[in-house]
Amino acid sequence: MNTSLSERERKILDLLTDESNLTVNEISKRLDVSRVTVRSDFSSLEEKGLIVRMRGGAFPSFHPEILESQRTMMEEKIKIAKKAASMITDGDTVMINDGTTSSLIPKFLLGKRDIRIVTNSTLIFTYARINPSLHLTLVGGEFRASSEAVVGPVALKDLENYHVKYAFLGTGGYSVETGLTSQQADGAEIFRKMSDQAEKIVVVADSSKYGKNGFVKIFPLERADILITDKELIPDVVRQIKEKSLDIVLV
Repeated sequence: MNTSLSERERKILDLLTDESNLTVNEISKRLDVSRVTVRSDFSSLEEKGLIVRMRGGAFPSFHPEILESQRTMMEEKIKIAKKAASMITDGDTVMINDGTTSSLIPKFLLGKRDIRIVTNSTLIFTYARINPSLHLTLVGGEFRASSEAVVGPVALKDLENYHVKYAFLGTGGYSVETGLTSQQADGAEIFRKMSDQAEKIVVVADSSKYGKNGFVKIFPLERADILITDKELIPDVVRQIKEKSLDIVLV
């Protein structure tokens, strides 16, 4: 699957984000391209999970904030998610939080069997519904539309009912000095709780997140077991992370 977005696909996403439910004809006129071309781009965007098609048109799959995050370093996010998915074997139990990178992981579990996933992310269902061998549990709680996440005390209590092999966790930012951080206090709480319930903590975050210190501290980097990121992370930072006794995987 080609994971990059063409300039025209980006324009279509921008149009649909600003004015959802635009028709093929309307987009064709605005971009001065054929309807066949628009339909082809719709197919590509649908395959990437960014839009939902309807008769004669399409609308964005997610909240605009999520779409913007998905488009940032999209190729790197997909490589990271693929690597994380490769760690999962038949019969494994995992928790996955609502990060835009972590939520992509189930998309790459086709062919694997009897995987049990506990999540607070409604995005997960967009990718997991095509794989009937995945057993999904969505925790209860308060729905936060801006991140397609379920949060709050009910979600935290639900997570206590499970013990899993891996927790795959996206983060708002990370650095050697500050550790892992989040922009939302409830997101940080979910991250910590999933970490408590897992045998191994795997952080999935692209290099653009390095040095971005969110409002809420989660915990130090060395509390995690593995960091999967992309090769754009500068070598000196990679060295410093390794000194924290944290395994780092570059993709």
